[in-house]
Amino acid sequence: MELQIIAVGTRLPAWVEQAYLDYAKRLPREFSLTLTQIPVAQRKGNKQTDKLKLLEAQAIQKKIVDGSYTLALDENGQQWNSLQWSQQLDKWLMHYPRVNLVIGGPDGIDSSLLRRAEKKIALGKMTLPHGLVRVVLIEQLYRAWTMLQGHPYHRA
Repeated sequence: MELQIIAVGTRLPAWVEQAYLDYAKRLPREFSLTLTQIPVAQRKGNKQTDKLKLLEAQAIQKKIVDGSYTLALDENGQQWNSLQWSQQLDKWLMHYPRVNLVIGGPDGIDSSLLRRAEKKIALGKMTLPHGLVRVVLIEQLYRAWTMLQGHPYHRA
């Protein structure tokens, strides 16, 4: 399975990259994990928020391969516990050769991209910095995989 995390934002603190890479290297090679970073749309002048989100969505859509399964991280999306993440990952492994997880920019994800996504998911009700979202997301993917393997990393 090809697993692509598409994230808006390219200049994050070193601790984000370090934590992300720590979990990414733990995932099996069969995941073919890719982190695709999209530059944040320039917030110069009087550009409207909707226009900025649309520009970011257009850049994201160029990175989504036709026929792949796409999930958008959105504050109004479904919230999964770790067992549900594991069940979803198992489903993806069985049914989808390509899965995209999309993290939007500072203003969120444009409605056009939200409509295109097969699922909208939320990591919780709180607002998190983008770097932390990447780390929490990759950790949950790792945790889900360890649960499928019967690995003791997850202790319920």
